[in-house]
Amino acid sequence: MGFERIDSEEIWQGHIGGVRVDTFRYEDGQEATREIVSHPGAVTVLPFEPPSRGAGGWIWLVRQPREPVGEQALLELPAGKIDVPGEDLLETAKRELAEEIGMAAREWRHLVSFYNSPGLLSEENHLFLAQDLYEQTANSGEEERIEIVRLPIAELDATIAGLKDAKTLIGLLWLRSFLL
Repeated sequence: MGFERIDSEEIWQGHIGGVRVDTFRYEDGQEATREIVSHPGAVTVLPFEPPSRGAGGWIWLVRQPREPVGEQALLELPAGKIDVPGEDLLETAKRELAEEIGMAAREWRHLVSFYNSPGLLSEENHLFLAQDLYEQTANSGEEERIEIVRLPIAELDATIAGLKDAKTLIGLLWLRSFLL
């Protein structure tokens, strides 16, 4: 069931991504044309302080408007796109954590990489766990409307039940399944 790309035409390129039309040939000789939204990839950060010394533990999230889907205030893990092809993923994650919630971490761990919508979108997302957090701000240079949300672990299940953002669902379900 293999295939090869035999043609690619960029239709449009913007600041965040682009659109191209690619033609593929399959092992049986059949060809298919696919419209693809190209994206350089992204990182998602799961900022987590585990329970300790009687404290219940915390996760940091952001709430922000997501105009493409008509959401006034979507709850998400901090995330951002890879700005330069080949950019170090961990450095991207560190930058996004500082820009979005004003924090840095002493402990980092890559958890999983996944495709957001592989039938249409080329974006691969890389999820990192960040622990032992401390304050460190950075200016993104972008106009972002972000509210920082400090979520107690005790509210994790109720929060998961109300989420719509895939990367955040993946991150919080990963946390619940493998770390708690």
